[in-house]
Amino acid sequence: MQPDPQAIVAGLIARQRATPAQEFLKAGLAQLDRVAMVSSFGADSAVLLHMIAQIDRALPVLFIDTLALFPETVAYQRDLATHLGLRNVQTLTPDREALFVRDPDGLLHRSDTESCCQLRKSEPLTRALAGYDGWITGRKRHQADTRASLQRAEVEPATGRIRLNPLADWDAPAIAAYLEAHDLPRHPLVVQGYPSIGCAPCTSRVNTGEDPRAGRWRGSEKTECGIHFTGGMAQPLRREDAA
Repeated sequence: MQPDPQAIVAGLIARQRATPAQEFLKAGLAQLDRVAMVSSFGADSAVLLHMIAQIDRALPVLFIDTLALFPETVAYQRDLATHLGLRNVQTLTPDREALFVRDPDGLLHRSDTESCCQLRKSEPLTRALAGYDGWITGRKRHQADTRASLQRAEVEPATGRIRLNPLADWDAPAIAAYLEAHDLPRHPLVVQGYPSIGCAPCTSRVNTGEDPRAGRWRGSEKTECGIHFTGGMAQPLRREDAA
């Protein structure tokens, strides 16, 4: 009988509540047979990828190339993976036939950003995650209101798949300190005013004093690309459930 995902999540939160992120990550990986990390190779990605490299360089790392990324992101993915010695980076791309039918001119992002993200990000990830028991994300509570209650572990109700969020309680200074302590390569667009990096058409520079994610889908109310709702809104355990 397969272990109950809710029980696994409850145990991780209860027993690993105060452990450092990398130890929590190790504990989570020990509970699951088939796990992948999903990484954008964005501004903060080097932190969690470095932790993965210290644990298992052969762990699958899924990189979604929407075919609309900045060239700098594609180059950074290649260079960082080599720097860290990651041996199983898998590049996911949108279905070519679906692109031809639904976004033949590559301008869908102008009229319907939700559908564009669904086509270029969520659908490729849904296909790739089939067969996995869990996946690892780099989400953090401080990034957006939609992530304010994020737990270190959660269950997707539609799939029963577990998501591990080892950096959920990390803030920007903690990220910066880790990057500096381990002398990790930074995404080249960060120094150009892009503290949060997505697809090129939907990401702009951030002005001094603005929220770090202000450059994502600027001028709209959109704050998430949707990949973290691929299996349905994940249900974090309530505090009393994890006690």
